[in-house]
This record gives sequence, C-alpha cells and structure tokens, in this order.
Amino acid sequence: MVQSSLTRAEATTRAEQIRVASYDVTVDLSGALDPAQTTFGSQVTVRFTAEDGAETFIDFIHDSISLVELNGDELDVDDVVEGSRIRLPELEGANELTVVGRALYSRSGEGLHRYVDPQDGSVYTYTQYEPADCRRVFPVFEQPDLKASFTFTVITPPEWIAGSNGEHISSELAGTSDVPGAIAHEFAPTERISTYITTILAGPYTKVCDEWQGVDVQGETQTVPLALYCRRALAEHLDSDELFAVTKQGLDFFTDLFAFDYPFGKYEQAFVPEYNLGAMENPGLVTLTEDYLFPSGATRTQLAGRANTMLHEMCHMWFGDLVTMKWWDDLWLKESFAEFMGAYASVRATEYDDAWVAFALGRKEWAYRQDQLPTTHPIVADIVDLEAARQNFDGITYAKGASVLKQLVAFVGEDAFIDACRAYFRRYAYGNTDLNDFLTVLDEACEADVRSWADSWLLTTGVPRLEASVERDGGGAITAATLIQTSDAPRPHVVTVATYAPDDAAHLALQRSTEVRVDPEQSATDLPELLGDTSPVVLVNDRDLTYCLASPGAEALTALADGAHLLSEPLTRALAHSQIWAAVRDGSFDPRDYVRLVARRGLTEQRSSILTTIVDRALEALESFTPPRLRTPLRGELLDSLHTGMLNAEHGTDAQLILTRAFARLSTKDGAHAQTIKELLSGSKKLPGLDLGSQLTWALWTAQAATAHATHPQLDKALKADPSREGRLGYVRAVAAMPAEEAKAQAWKAITLGRLSNDELSATISGFQLGDPAQLKNYQDSYFACISHWWDEHSMEIATRMIRGLYPRAVDAEAASSAEENPVVLATQDWLNVNGQAPGALRRIMTELLDDARRALKLQAGVLARQNR
Repeated sequence: MVQSSLTRAEATTRAEQIRVASYDVTVDLSGALDPAQTTFGSQVTVRFTAEDGAETFIDFIHDSISLVELNGDELDVDDVVEGSRIRLPELEGANELTVVGRALYSRSGEGLHRYVDPQDGSVYTYTQYEPADCRRVFPVFEQPDLKASFTFTVITPPEWIAGSNGEHISSELAGTSDVPGAIAHEFAPTERISTYITTILAGPYTKVCDEWQGVDVQGETQTVPLALYCRRALAEHLDSDELFAVTKQGLDFFTDLFAFDYPFGKYEQAFVPEYNLGAMENPGLVTLTEDYLFPSGATRTQLAGRANTMLHEMCHMWFGDLVTMKWWDDLWLKESFAEFMGAYASVRATEYDDAWVAFALGRKEWAYRQDQLPTTHPIVADIVDLEAARQNFDGITYAKGASVLKQLVAFVGEDAFIDACRAYFRRYAYGNTDLNDFLTVLDEACEADVRSWADSWLLTTGVPRLEASVERDGGGAITAATLIQTSDAPRPHVVTVATYAPDDAAHLALQRSTEVRVDPEQSATDLPELLGDTSPVVLVNDRDLTYCLASPGAEALTALADGAHLLSEPLTRALAHSQIWAAVRDGSFDPRDYVRLVARRGLTEQRSSILTTIVDRALEALESFTPPRLRTPLRGELLDSLHTGMLNAEHGTDAQLILTRAFARLSTKDGAHAQTIKELLSGSKKLPGLDLGSQLTWALWTAQAATAHATHPQLDKALKADPSREGRLGYVRAVAAMPAEEAKAQAWKAITLGRLSNDELSATISGFQLGDPAQLKNYQDSYFACISHWWDEHSMEIATRMIRGLYPRAVDAEAASSAEENPVVLATQDWLNVNGQAPGALRRIMTELLDDARRALKLQAGVLARQNR
C-alpha cells in the first residue's frame, strides 16, 4: 500500500478547511496473543467542522477498510480509499465520520508494537507515533495543528490491563470482539491534544501507583495520580521509590517555574521493550525505554541520564503538549526547550546537580557533529513533508537548540526568559504556535534585540569557532589577548575566558575569569583582564555559556591536554576534554596521542560521565581515525590499561563498571585477554564489588565469539542460562560476531530477509560488523545494490537501521592514493550520482555516511603524514 508523506502545503490547506472537535476510538487487541494474528480491529468516529462543499482526506495506514460512513451516508470504499488516505468529498458545516477497518501490529516500534517476552512468552503492546504513525493505528487527521479531544476504548484479553492518555473509567466485558470473553477498557476524554501524542498501552504489565500533592497557582492543594508500568520480568528492577521521587521533584519544579498547573490530570510512566526512542511525552502516559530499568546495574551517569529524560518529557507537558508547534518546521519549540529544561531541572530540583557536565561533554558533541555535516540545517528548519520531519529529530533540533537556549538565557537574563515562558503558556494554552509567537512574548519580557538574536542563531547553520589568540613575554606573562570568531555566519556570544595554574595540591586552579560579549560585526574581541597572567592553561567558553568550537589556540592546546585531568571542577574538565576532542576531529591533535592520553592519564577520572565519554572517544580515535596498519600496538596499550584499571578500580564503583564494559568492548578486536574473560565467565575469577549481570556477561561472550574463543554450543548454553531479553539480544549479537564465514552469511541473510524486530536487527548488525574488514568487504557490492530496495520495502525506522548499520565503515586511507579514490567513498558517491531522484531522507543518510567516511580517511591520512615525516 502506498504511504503518502503529507506535505506542509497539504497540511496548511487542510487546517484552513477543517477544525476537529473529537475522536471516539476503539481498538480491538483481544487477538494479540495469537502469533498468527497480524492485524487488529480499529474503529473511529470523528466529529469536525468544515467549509460547506469542501473536500479533504483523513490518513490511515491500514490492512483493510470495511466501512466509511460520512454524515450518515456509506461511501464506496474502493472509490474513496487511495493508499493511506481516505478521500472525504462534499463536506458539510458539521460532519461526523465513521471508519471501520483493520490495522497491522508492528515489530518495528512504529504504530502499535507487539512484543513477545522471551522469558515467559507474555505479549505486551504499546504505541509510538511521533511524528506521523498514529495513522498506523486508527484513521486520523495526522498533523499537529488539528488538535482534538480523544476518547479511547481498548479491548484486550481478560488478564491484561490497559492504559491511555485519559483517566481509566471502567473495564467490563466487551460487547463484540475478535476473541470471545475480551474486556473493554474505557478511558475519559482528553484535553485538546495533537494526534501524535495520543497513546495506548495494553498487556500483563506490572503497575505501581502513587500520587503527587502540590500547590496550584491559586495556592490550593493539587493532587495528581501517579503510576509506573513495566514487564513482569522486570518488576524487581522497577526502582519505584527513585522514579516517583524524581517525578514528584519535577512536578514541584515545573508547576512553580511555569506558574501553570500540570494540565493533564494523571501522570503515568511506562517502561516498554524494543522502544525506538529514549522516551515520548504522551500526556497522561509517558512511554520510556525499559533500558532505563538497569537489571545489569547502573552508574550514576546512567541514573542521571534517566532523570534528565524523565524531566525532559515532563517539560513537554507544557512545551509541546499544552502548546504545540503548528508544523514540524518549529519542532525546536518543543524539543530544544525540553532538552534545555531536562538539564536545567536536574540541577535545580534533583540530586543530579552536575547535569550540565554530561550536557557539555556528550549532548553538545552530538550537536557539533551534526552541524558539521553537509546536511546540517537551521534550528528552525524547512520541513516540506513528514519524511523530512522524521529526519530532523537530530542533534541540531535537540542539542544545538538547547545550547542556543542556554546562550539566550545568558543574553536576555534568566528572569526575562522565565517570564516569557509563563506568558507563552497563558497566551497559547491548548493551541499551536510558531517562531514568531515565542519571539513576541520574549520581546515583551526583555529589552534585548531578540529578533536579531533569533536571526543569528535560529535561522543559520554551522558551528562558530572561538579561539584565544595569546602572546606572552619571555617569562610567560600574557602581553596580548584577543578572542577571534571564525564563522560563515558570525553570531553574538556571551562567553567566559579563564586561566588556570597549578596550586599547592598540584591541581590546576582558577586564576582569572572574564565574561565578554562578542559582537558579530567584529572578528576580534580584546581580553584586557588577562594581561600579565602567567597561567599556562587558557580555557575559552569556561562555564559553557555559548555554542561554539572553542580553542585555547594551537600553541596552548598541548598545555590544555597535559593538564585536563588536573582541573578541579568537573564542568571545567569536561570542557577541556571537549576542546581536545574537537581538535582531534579537526586534525590538529593526533588521534594516537588522544588514545595514549586516555590510556595513561584519563582512566583515573572519577566522574562517571567524563570517564564514560573519554573512553568511548578513545575507542573511536583508535578504530576509526587511526590507520588500520598502526592500530594493533596502540590497541594493545589501551586494552592493557583498561584491564589494569578494571582490576585495580575501587570495588563497587562506577569506574569499575565503566572500565570493565570498555574492556569487554575493546576485547572484541583483540583476544589478548581471552583467558581473563574465560575465567570471569566461568566464575573462577571475580571482580569484587561487581556483579557481571546479563549485559556485561554477554558483552564478554561477544568478545570471546568475535575473537574465535567461544563456540556455538557454549553460546547456546549461556542463552539457556539467561533467557531474558538482554540475554536473547546478547546471544544474537555474539553469534553474528563469530568470525566464521558461515556465521557472517547467516547474519547477513537474517538482516536482509526483513523478519527481525527492531532490537534484534540492531543486535545482529552490531555483531556482523565485528568481522574482519577483508571478510566484510565481500558484502560491500551487495550493500550498495540493496539500498533502494531496503528503503522501498521496509518502514523508515527499519530501513534506516539497515542502511546506517551495514555501511562499510572499515575504511583505510592506504587503500587508495586519496580519500576521493577510496573504494568506499567511490561507491557511495556513485550511488548518490545514480540515485539523484531517491527520497530526500535516504539521500541525506547516504550523504552523512559519506561525510563520516571522508573525515575518517582525512584523519588517517594526517596520521600517516606525521608518521612519514
């Protein structure tokens, strides 16, 4: 069936034609227990107004449609159903539409996902819609500015529970259903909300309840019912005390901050399997990945990340759900704000008060990478259709947008920013907005020129560079200091430059700090406060107020790298590491030196968010940016350091867990420590204070499998001992990682047949890619021949995982005389040249993969040039 990608122009026309009042939706999931049943019943009655005589359409990606009734007249299904659209002719002023049909269960995480628990065979269902997959479950006017009230009835097997956006009203025997004896769960009507944030949850979930009591804007007590859901197999890992605590802290914080009561009655959160996202802000029932329940243990960074996500989604109750963008061009109006507020609220309202450290080192790196790609786009993007919308849930919309909002707070002042948010909610509650609407309230709240600020930051692309230019005399004292901005589109900045010198404890302590405003009309900004300073380390963008690639200058980079681990404040260390990594990616800091820096000094880092990130980057510098011929000794040095660090780490600490995970990961490339891994897996060797758990156990099995130190019967036996979801995915990855050609061929076949669920697909691809580059090269021609077929035959989620995941990343700068002659680059460029008419989203993926390959080859070539000097 043809699935049309709604265009912005079509959405604008439809919004001018109609206004939707309500939907009554019934979905019949009573047959979900039968694995042979691929469809479920879907019925909707929609009430809406229109221009007399107008014609429009409603969206429904369906298996079949048996009835279309408009204003009492039954329409000919064959006449009005056109692919995923149902044409609605000759509308009246007031209209009532009823559609009855069947929709398809999903295994891709899009629409209504059905999951079978490998531990006990239980079936669980949930929905995920953003940006336009509500139409996979019931007929709907699928665009964010056609809000309505939704009333859901969910029919399930008798032993199931169900959830939705509205309050649960009743559960009683269904009048009619696919399977006799089913139960109909009725839910109260919602407030006016957009289609993509409606939701359904059904299955034998464990449910835990609580309530939040706070004070509303009138000073009266407000009570909000709370609930948590998860699979029964994970019930013991549902740390409800912690989860409810963060939830209550968030409700306290946001209702006070926004001066607007929580708008959606109840606040429930469901942790669901095989989830494509971190979470989704469905009002009344937020869905989150069950990876946030940590049956294999968690570092403080993981717990902080979960809290950040929970607060991100809670912020959406206001930014996104209460007030929603008119169209996906202004996706930033919800995602950038929620990304910013996740960290802001974590710091202000929870124990995770170092959230800006993880943001500076991790999330902003995501933005920097995305913004340096040829496919980058402004924060306020040009989204021509739903296909483009799906692609823009990226580092620009989330992390760059949040970074720019942090700069905005510094630019206009925190009080003015919060005042603007409050006015925004009061003025536009339950409505839809665009960029101009937010700028209007911001304009009213402050004296700053916010229109020029928005033009500079929201409508441009690329990462500005701020570099310190410092001159010193013979004694090391600074005699001249300026801050240079380099950018195709210079921006205004509020930025801090600081100096650091050794203290009595041999740490680097703050000496001087100056906050300056950078005028975009001037390429250089003087830093007179630094004159006379003898400190060896200069840090640009200290406090991380702005969005930029910051640098202390070429000559000062070595001092920053040598002293990064000695900086006392976590945020300062994070920023130093971020700037060193930016230099690696720019080619001005040798990737090998970065690996050695981490191996020799970085592994003593105790802040888990920093340690996790720098180890991950060392692995990338080694396996992507270092030429293959030079990797083996460097890999051995890093692996030995991780092994030593793992054994010597303080028992039960985050560092012990992080280093052991990294050791297992790098051991997939080098079997030097296979005996240690064998002893850990057998239990003859233990790491005191560390329970391997399912996740780490299977990471170690994958290392053994990838280096030919594990047999298929051993993996089968391990799976029998651990039939959990983590165990099943770990087994799939380990089997695909085995170096035998037969294992690679079977993995390729399983991937390309298209029968795997989303998580099974990712696990198989991950294992497959652990093969020897010469072995994987045999699949390169097949990959490029299949790209268009995969895109046409699979959902965008599955096709994207296949195309990105199977891309031949094992590039080698010595395979050709130049990057442009490299076989992988040539094949990718040839595909782009031949497939000029391919969908824009697909061409974007291939363009980004090509840019990644070129960057890796360029950096490898730089290493070779240094090697040959």
